[in-house]
Amino acid sequence: MKKTVFYLVLLLLTVSCADTQSVQLNFDTTSLQQHYATKKLSESLLENGYSIAENNAAVTVEFKLDTTLGKDAYAINNQGKNLVLTGGNETGLIYAAQSIVEDLKNGIKLPAVENRSESPQLLFRAIKFDLPWDSYRHSYALSQHDEMCRDLGYWEAFLDMMSENRFNVLTVWNLHPYPFMIKPKNFPEASEWTDEEMKEWKHLFTSIFKMAKERGIDTYVMPFNIFVPPSFAKKHGVALNNLEHHHYVDADTSQIIKTYTRESVTQLLNEYPDLSGMGLTLGEGMGGMTPFEREQWMQETIIAGMQQANRTSKLIHRIPFSGNTESLGATSMEMEQITRDGIEKEAAMENIEKPVWASMKFNWSHPHSTTKLIKVHGGKLYGKYFDPVPQDFKIVWTVRNEDFFCLRWGVEEFARAHIKANTPDYVGGYFIGSETYIPAKDYFTNSDYKISSKYAFERQWLFYKLWGRLLYNADTPNTVFVNAFKQRYGEAHAEKLFKASNLAGKTPLRLVSFFDSTWDFTMYAEGFTYRNPETENVEFIDIKRFINQPPQDTTFVSIANYVKNYASKQKSLPEGYTTPVMLANDLERDSKEALRLVENITENNTDLMYEVADIKTWAYMGLYMAEKMKGGLALETYRQSNDSKNKELAVTHLENALGYWDKIIEITRPIYNDMPLVHYSENNGKTWQENDSLRFHWALLRNDVLKDIDMAKQ
Repeated sequence: MKKTVFYLVLLLLTVSCADTQSVQLNFDTTSLQQHYATKKLSESLLENGYSIAENNAAVTVEFKLDTTLGKDAYAINNQGKNLVLTGGNETGLIYAAQSIVEDLKNGIKLPAVENRSESPQLLFRAIKFDLPWDSYRHSYALSQHDEMCRDLGYWEAFLDMMSENRFNVLTVWNLHPYPFMIKPKNFPEASEWTDEEMKEWKHLFTSIFKMAKERGIDTYVMPFNIFVPPSFAKKHGVALNNLEHHHYVDADTSQIIKTYTRESVTQLLNEYPDLSGMGLTLGEGMGGMTPFEREQWMQETIIAGMQQANRTSKLIHRIPFSGNTESLGATSMEMEQITRDGIEKEAAMENIEKPVWASMKFNWSHPHSTTKLIKVHGGKLYGKYFDPVPQDFKIVWTVRNEDFFCLRWGVEEFARAHIKANTPDYVGGYFIGSETYIPAKDYFTNSDYKISSKYAFERQWLFYKLWGRLLYNADTPNTVFVNAFKQRYGEAHAEKLFKASNLAGKTPLRLVSFFDSTWDFTMYAEGFTYRNPETENVEFIDIKRFINQPPQDTTFVSIANYVKNYASKQKSLPEGYTTPVMLANDLERDSKEALRLVENITENNTDLMYEVADIKTWAYMGLYMAEKMKGGLALETYRQSNDSKNKELAVTHLENALGYWDKIIEITRPIYNDMPLVHYSENNGKTWQENDSLRFHWALLRNDVLKDIDMAKQ
């Protein structure tokens, strides 16, 4: 294999063999991934006082491949003047180089780099990225990202972040992607772009897929079904019931739609050779179809289109959520068997690479709650996907996040426990991402405050680092995350910030565990809001709902159930259950400790100020929830016993809760904008366009917090 030296002409000075800081990089020039790895390593070396030499360097870094290590694995062997980086594949070599970069950031010199090796626990470590064009939901909160998501500089930064954090799959989602990526040869009416506009779209996606490939990241296009462009629908007189692309409509399975879809998939794969594969999702626009009919439609369109492409490709088969003919039907054993049969048939096909990734939502749209699998989209699982253990497909959990976007979040303990509890042999990985949030434009930060991050995802650096690194290796030591704090804010604050983030960040997890939820709008933990099934609006969780709502985690006990069955009867719950009293104590303990840890941190830069502010906000929300829990217990006890002392106690606790909410407002009002929120898009029976004027901020909910006190006084 030909080896060469990576030489940055504009950045480097000529060095002599006497220069002890000189480094020579030997790698395969034909490899895009090794070019990327050496580029990132070179940049870090230069930043740390090293120079890059063409020959006779003090240290040589050698890049080698050894497939026996396994996919995405790497080993580092320090032989003194020769540092050997070995990858199980090209992506493994990138991770080896990034491991050295991490050492350099932590102040470790090249001669002191320790021998080590690492291999992935999970081979599928994906980001779910909803595109702002023909997005699944319609809202300004999503469409505002249009310009930024057309900027290749944004995608370069996002993909760099993914690679650094060991994510190896980017999936891009929207309802009907083909018109943005191709001009269908036999259906030109399906494209509404001029040739010049189409050229720009094609350059965008070609560049994204190429940059991803350079970083060892697979890419998938994830369409929903059944949708067609309005121009196509009008010309052919089909799908006229869904020109605006709503989700829950009856299917149109006309032959011309099947032909158009199949040919679009084939053309897409042929025109984008760097695109790794396709995804399919069954449910939207499929009303009236049985599970078997939905699976058959996929076989005749997307799967057939993949088979007719001039190359192999990979497949993500999203587990359907409808076990009947409704768009929001329940799960069923029959549906599981039909789906499994379909996936195994797909995996056996010549043009589809093994394994097929079978995706299902962990705890529906709100898995940032409990590590226990309570439900999937549509209801419970019946076990057909796992028994017998599949050979040619792997389950991948979709860990959605519809619960916090603005406040920085990172709970290492939760992510680590989640992965360790839910990765038996039949599980191949995870999706991380949202359907109601695009991590592109930072629309949260008040423009009066200048922070170093340019893009929204950079604000959530710990969220991505925790999930990515732990999905790669669930035994990744906490020093990795503490060191990341050190690099941002200095050694003095790192340990405290990491611990405080873990403690305060448990607040939304506990709220979602305590409060049962299903689809996207049924909970927004950051805002203490939910979708009221009576009004069908997203509203503040008032004290009445807080008392009566059943928990999502079945080992939690609701306030109403606890007061009725346990509080006054001195009955004890089995070990492992969490009562409202215990939950309030846990929230209070962890929130107060988080506040103590950050109380003396000098906020000497704006980035640090925001980091501390978000920790404090989560902590005060935890204290708010604890007082609300105590108030709810007292109020429900009063209502069942008519003891006026409990009524007075309820009012006192809810007034205390208001005080903590006011602390949240005090912190967030100056530094955060009023924010568009997709969850509000269906409020008051209005269209999403009419609701786009609605905004979220904690200050805007203060009157709702006050109403709890009024309700307790009645």
